[in-house]
Amino acid sequence: MSDPIPVLRTTDHGTAKLMPDVDRERAWLLTVDGAPQSYVDLDEPTHLEFEYTRRLGYVLDTVGEPGRPLELVHLGGGALTLPRYLAATRPGSRQDVVEADGKLLELVAEHLPLPRGAGIALHHADARAWIEAAPDDSADVLVADVFGGSRVPAHLTSLAYAREAERVLRADGVYLANLADAAPFAFLRSQLATFGAVFEELALIAEPGVLRGRRFGNAVLVASHHPVDTAALSRRAASDAFPARVEHGTALREFIGGARPVRDEDAVPSPVPPDGAFGIG
Repeated sequence: MSDPIPVLRTTDHGTAKLMPDVDRERAWLLTVDGAPQSYVDLDEPTHLEFEYTRRLGYVLDTVGEPGRPLELVHLGGGALTLPRYLAATRPGSRQDVVEADGKLLELVAEHLPLPRGAGIALHHADARAWIEAAPDDSADVLVADVFGGSRVPAHLTSLAYAREAERVLRADGVYLANLADAAPFAFLRSQLATFGAVFEELALIAEPGVLRGRRFGNAVLVASHHPVDTAALSRRAASDAFPARVEHGTALREFIGGARPVRDEDAVPSPVPPDGAFGIG
């Protein structure tokens, strides 16, 4: 007998809930312990519902030639929103998804199955351990969207981790991370300083209200050894239903200020979101 709708299941790291979207026939929202994790439309995989996911998608669209297949590593699986997006927008891409919650992977595979031949391999493993074992120069893009509950785990915030990520990426590779913080941005500044110590180029995409310290919110970090197309990203981010800014260069260095790279022994998780910051139902 199939599970009732909405689907509720205890996983390795919490209580996962799959809720159907009444406005889209085969679209689902995944939450874990009440925090939104993913939104997937099985009939329209290019639909990116969450603002931060669209910003990650904007960056992915600018990597290399449009439509060219890529090799990606996704740290954090959720309902596999971005892997599905890449499989649709760049057919032939090879993608590895690393998710620490094995029962969550089972739930998603059961109720939100991947299309046949999608080129997406699922791995039940700790993100940092998997990256440390991965071959050199083996990925075009590394996307980190890992949250333990509503916090980025400490072991994915350090200089040692950033160096491992850089090692796995090819020379023209791009590192992307979904982060969350609020003023005075101690965590976000420390992450920019950490990845700025390893990569030559940095950019940050976030809503102006978040950057001005008015509220807690997501920020997408972009790191690479070559300049990203910040003009194209700025246009896409500014035209979004929830407009965002792209900070880079002098403005971003001023934002980082005196923040220092994070050592493993000093690493801490991202801050606890205030009540209601990400909660749904």
